[in-house]
Amino acid sequence: MKIVKKHIYFVPGLAASPKIFDRIKLPESKFECHFIEWLLPLSDDESIENYAKRMARLVTHDAPILIGVSFGGIMVQEMSKHLNTQKIILISSVKTTHELPSRLKFIQKSKVYKLFPAKAIANIEAFSTYVFGEIAKKRIALYKEYLSVRDERYLKWAIYQVLHWKQKKPLKNTLHIHGTEDGVFPVKYIKNYIPIKKGTHVMILTKAKEISKIITESV
Repeated sequence: MKIVKKHIYFVPGLAASPKIFDRIKLPESKFECHFIEWLLPLSDDESIENYAKRMARLVTHDAPILIGVSFGGIMVQEMSKHLNTQKIILISSVKTTHELPSRLKFIQKSKVYKLFPAKAIANIEAFSTYVFGEIAKKRIALYKEYLSVRDERYLKWAIYQVLHWKQKKPLKNTLHIHGTEDGVFPVKYIKNYIPIKKGTHVMILTKAKEISKIITESV
């Protein structure tokens, strides 16, 4: 009897390439993995809903499992609204605007992010430190080799979408995996999650074995 594999689609973090998932190892007999690259926004004011609809067109199997890291987690939630999704798995991300830290809420309300020089946005390391604080600096250094999108329009658009995301309630069939030492989205703001002890915001690289085990046992 032929085993029907489950199709998993992975969406990386902000500006990152799918290579961040290289350390995730899932049973090939059970899963078929697909990796989605970021698209460039059609304009500076393209809605996240329209962008997610375009991303959803890259999913070619019915009842997929969507996995997203950080901003990719926000994106897979938006994509799921246009798909018959079996399950959503978030890694180092947020389920609603209520889980965003106060620092980001302040930046959104004060609009100080608009003062950041446009050309400097292409320097995602500096921009991430500005938006997420000094805690991001060391994490971005580890993450740097996986950053592949340097387009100013995309980066400016993506940061805006994080700050202005409007999701108020968690979506059904969502599994949230989060590190206890995440400096970008601190656990004190996160509810209903599976903790990864000493996991940071880039634990997709440092805790891949634990994350792989949770995914395998949860879907």
